[in-house]
Amino acid sequence: MTFFVETEEGAGELGIDTEGIFRLAALAALEYTGCPYECEADLKITDDAGIKEMNRTYRGIDRETDVLSFPMLDFPNPGDFSGIGEDEAGAFDPETGELLLGDIVVSADRVRAQAEAYGHSLKREFAFLIVHSMLHLQGFDHMQEEERMQMEKAQDEILKGIRIGRNDLEE
Repeated sequence: MTFFVETEEGAGELGIDTEGIFRLAALAALEYTGCPYECEADLKITDDAGIKEMNRTYRGIDRETDVLSFPMLDFPNPGDFSGIGEDEAGAFDPETGELLLGDIVVSADRVRAQAEAYGHSLKREFAFLIVHSMLHLQGFDHMQEEERMQMEKAQDEILKGIRIGRNDLEE
């Protein structure tokens, strides 16, 4: 899997291995759904001002958020890769053959604030946001109650599988 990570100036350092946690959490989310492809996903770490601007531009919502997901594919069912064909235009990088999942944008400011508010580590909050967003990139959503329950179950199982739990206080 290919991961691209960019930290915008002004986002500040989180003091954790963001690339390593991104890789661990993303791979676990793909394994959870049984993704049959090598994939590519991009991560941008920004600050509240940066994510607010993106939220306004792409979603028409003029406020900060913790994470934004920009999936490249439409899934008929969450985590169901059976409808994606090797010949699907634009789904695969022509040079690497990797499935292009999409982009994730995380606010470092929200990671810090939410870790403190929820009483757990920056590592746990960051990993949770990556798992959450990777599930969105694979067609999961939480707009309806049934979808929300399915997504929360997946998030919990993935984080448990990589041993990053809600009570994780270790940075």
